[in-house]
Amino acid sequence: MSWEDELSELRHREQLAKQMGGPDKVARQHEFNKLTIRERIDAIADPGSFHEIGTVAGVAKYDDDGELAEFTPSNFVFGTAEINGRPTVLSGDDFTVRGGSSDASIQGKRLRSEGLALELRLPHVRLVDGMGGGGSVKGIETAGRTYIPEVRGWETIVQHLAVAPSVSLALGSVAGIGAARVATSHYSVIVKDSAQMMIAGPALVDWANLGEVSKEELGSSKIHTKNGAIDDEAESEAEAFELAKRFLSYLPSSADELPPLTDSEDDPDRTDEALISVVPKDPRQVYKMRSIIESVLDAGSFFEIGRRWGRSITTGFGRLGGIPVALFAENPMIYGGAWTADACRKLIRLMDLASTFHLPLVHLEDCPGFLIGKQSEQNATIRFGSQALAALGQSSVPFCCVVIRKAFGVAGAANHKPGGHNIRMAWPSGDWGSLPIEGGIEVAYKAELAEAGDYDQHLADIKARLNKLRSPLRSAEYFEIEEIIDPRETRSHLCRWAKLARRALTTRPPNFWFRP
Repeated sequence: MSWEDELSELRHREQLAKQMGGPDKVARQHEFNKLTIRERIDAIADPGSFHEIGTVAGVAKYDDDGELAEFTPSNFVFGTAEINGRPTVLSGDDFTVRGGSSDASIQGKRLRSEGLALELRLPHVRLVDGMGGGGSVKGIETAGRTYIPEVRGWETIVQHLAVAPSVSLALGSVAGIGAARVATSHYSVIVKDSAQMMIAGPALVDWANLGEVSKEELGSSKIHTKNGAIDDEAESEAEAFELAKRFLSYLPSSADELPPLTDSEDDPDRTDEALISVVPKDPRQVYKMRSIIESVLDAGSFFEIGRRWGRSITTGFGRLGGIPVALFAENPMIYGGAWTADACRKLIRLMDLASTFHLPLVHLEDCPGFLIGKQSEQNATIRFGSQALAALGQSSVPFCCVVIRKAFGVAGAANHKPGGHNIRMAWPSGDWGSLPIEGGIEVAYKAELAEAGDYDQHLADIKARLNKLRSPLRSAEYFEIEEIIDPRETRSHLCRWAKLARRALTTRPPNFWFRP
């Protein structure tokens, strides 16, 4: 007596499952320059580490003798894997089987993948392609009824945001619940040209009399990486996988741990002579903030997040002496670094992420204030700006600011964490106040200028008087700024602070959940 026959049947079904939608559907996937789900898993997981769960789930048909006649595997594949040596839940849609819609899937597999990631407190990487388990009209006939939407298990996805990192990669035409699953993550990437993200596809848009549009016109990477619905764009699936791996490398496996340290070969006391002259004397001239970011962080460690949207603020991860940090800096090349509504939204995501996974927060500041003007008012900039300042105050990690140049107005107050005792430093180029002298002088001295015989000369005299008072050294006399530092030594100051910040980190959860 043995169970060899039953095991042979099991192996046969496993082989059928691995054929996915069949050779024709696999070939069609490749024609669209897309990998199959199993090829994607092989590409992102460490070799040989993927352990599939629910391999033989699917739809079977039997002959009159009760023997298996046909088998269509579930179009959702998931399991555990290692990515860069760390355990992860890995899941993805099989577009070769009914385009990822629920009428070809067993919904329980998707729910179980989310639940497993939550209960085991593991990162979850979602490879989304198609409906992501959403319904199609054909499902009405198959089920014999319609259903009222509940989005069962969504609470699990949301709860996981507070527990462990989640990454969603849009690898094909993603719509409906698939699009929502991409957006409800800590980090999302879309592949250029071969992937789109839509609330609903072209056919439904046309039916609603909203015009004939293509998938690219609705949901291309160009659209969604500029509006913030997706964080970043990849040129290929291979690049998307690398972005996911790099993002995860800065974060702990769960919120129960501190971020992983790395050995850095970059001298913490390295100086950079170029920093002494990178900021122009003329406050109207711009410079490349990225050069400062890359100079002060460990060489090659800066990982920018959301490069294409909210561009007046640059956000991302980096390392200081091997210690992971979250960093944001105004970009003088875009609106002079003024805070826009979108930039504030992007900043809130970064600060929430830093608090959830215990990354110290660094601000390299050159902020002229909130962007002003009609469009800025229409975009509710003050609303999102206030939320960003609230998020800074709520953040549960050490905060450090280096004022590179400007710090004006309400937005400029982000040099200080409300209610905190953070370390602040400033370069000699620091310039601050309620508003720039150049922008307010003619209003403040209107009456005096009106009485002057030579308006232009009197204005120049007032500017000269005020400029003598705007030196950051004057503020340092009153301890309104803690330190004025040599720009060339910025890295050593930040690395010293990062060591202290690392000691102060705890794994206590923040008093709020990550807001997707």
